[in-house]
Amino acid sequence: MFEKFANIFRITDLRTRVLFTLAMLAVYRLGSHIPTPGINADMLAQYFNQNSGSSLGLVDLFSGGNLRKLTVFALGIMPYITASIIFQLLTVIYEPLAKLQKEGELGRRKITQWTRYVTIMLGVVQSFAIALTLTNTSTGESMVTISKGLFVPLCVLTLTAGTGFVMWLGEQITDRGIGNGMSLLIFAGIVVGIPAGIGDLWQKASERSWGAFTPIALLILIAGMLAVVTFIVYVEKAERRIPVQYAKRIVGRKMMGGQSTHLPLKVNSGGVMPVIFAASILSAPLLFSGASIFGYSLHDSPFFGPLFRALGPGEPWYVLLYCVSIIFFAYFYISIVFRPDDIADNMRKYGGFIPGIRPGKRTADFINDVLTRITLVGGVYLVIISLIPMLLISGIHFNHLWLIGGLFDRMPTWVTNGLGVNFYFGGTSLLIVVGVAMDTVQQIEAQLVMRHYEGFSPRSGRIRGRKSW
Repeated sequence: MFEKFANIFRITDLRTRVLFTLAMLAVYRLGSHIPTPGINADMLAQYFNQNSGSSLGLVDLFSGGNLRKLTVFALGIMPYITASIIFQLLTVIYEPLAKLQKEGELGRRKITQWTRYVTIMLGVVQSFAIALTLTNTSTGESMVTISKGLFVPLCVLTLTAGTGFVMWLGEQITDRGIGNGMSLLIFAGIVVGIPAGIGDLWQKASERSWGAFTPIALLILIAGMLAVVTFIVYVEKAERRIPVQYAKRIVGRKMMGGQSTHLPLKVNSGGVMPVIFAASILSAPLLFSGASIFGYSLHDSPFFGPLFRALGPGEPWYVLLYCVSIIFFAYFYISIVFRPDDIADNMRKYGGFIPGIRPGKRTADFINDVLTRITLVGGVYLVIISLIPMLLISGIHFNHLWLIGGLFDRMPTWVTNGLGVNFYFGGTSLLIVVGVAMDTVQQIEAQLVMRHYEGFSPRSGRIRGRKSW
């Protein structure tokens, strides 16, 4: 294993990419310690602790803990993700944008540029909502140390600039580093917070926060984490292999083809992106729930108030929309990155066919049917993993349902109220950490194997590096 890690630094290009990625992540973590001017960090932390059972924790998770301290990177990459979702949806339903995407590199650059502009606009809107929330809460005077007229524009300017810089960092990592830059930024924020989460869990165990059940609950929690990690690794590596046969053909004086191979279709081709997309969409109402317009609080509004409360974490409507959004984005993502018609055409051009299936449209329909079935399995898997944090933190409030709510009142309190465990031990964070780590390792391994070095996987390769005699 140590020799495989040493191979990374023997390759100049790979060594440069890894070091560049680490340097960008270090800059991101440095910005996580620069607070927004005019904020009382202690009172803000107290406010977050009082609302730890809300979806604030999930938003804070994706911002790498920056929202809790309201640093210059408090918005994180959420505006960029939301802007990306908007343009990916528009490329499906808006024909001129779809044609622009098919123009090649020039068209994709233009769409990327528009995505950046929309990201800045969303950053302005979200930072304005945060500033209004902090200055209009019951503890607003203590959380903000300067006047409202000065804090609001200063907060908007600082957080929007931080959003633009985080977007630039992620793009630089993707282009010049290793792995997906946006996913790695979320990964870094979660990993850094794990020691604090362990300390919080240890404190709960020492204080016996769960009563006599505390030691058993702690063992169950640790065993559950290991089981979830094992389950994630198993499903992330699972794939459906469609056999493909290539016909023999004569090229010049040589006989080409005649070999059997397979087309691998991953069960979860979207990785963590459907979860991130769904969380970013459902986190938008939270940012505006505490805002006040012309002295009128939206949370106390007779129309918006019940709507915001119904979309709180653990509420039935929130759970339903969250599950539906994950499955929708799982299908949406696979429809963008995987095109059965193009695969079928390429197979036909090179004399390939699936045994028992005619080339052309029949092959495309067969691949599409297989993708539809396994994507549903992958979407359900993501839903199961994503519901674990709700059970750990706030529970699922089925006792608020009409008619059947009384049945859930008789169940143990942790089912409806949660255990108050930190997000770092939930399925969503574990999915992101494991998924991003596996994807990054695979990219490094591909670089090693391409240069005739042995990869990390025991069955990867592969050719060992030449030894000097």
